[in-house]
Amino acid sequence: MAANWATTLWPAVAVATLRIPAGAFVAGLVFTLRDLVQEAHGTRTALLAIAAGAAMSGLVASPRIALASAAAFAVSELADFAVYTALRRRNRIVAVGLSNAVGLLVDSLLFLPLAFGSLAYLSGQVTGKTATTLLAVVVLAGVRAPRKAALT
Repeated sequence: MAANWATTLWPAVAVATLRIPAGAFVAGLVFTLRDLVQEAHGTRTALLAIAAGAAMSGLVASPRIALASAAAFAVSELADFAVYTALRRRNRIVAVGLSNAVGLLVDSLLFLPLAFGSLAYLSGQVTGKTATTLLAVVVLAGVRAPRKAALT
């Protein structure tokens, strides 16, 4: 829902030859937030958040965009959920990065053809989501490092 809202409010950002929709930046962050919700509130709450987010997509977008967004969001968040859940006990930062990478790619590969019948904006979508994911992983690693040092 937040990604649809951002895309509606702000124009795409031009970076070199790419056009990155504002929603791509928000969508990249949403994958990390879902991982954090799972850590803080458990698997059931994370799954409920995925369902609620998919359902609310229709509140701020046209029917075609809302359906494409809801479908892509649900499938990509479940893919993120599966990867994160499998890896989180080994290394949470790596789990966030890899699960977000899978989620953002699945999201883009589903959303664009459903919404626009084309993958023409795939590079911009993936770049925007990747930039946000990298920023989130760096922030999480920075927050986690001092805590780890304090425990040793």
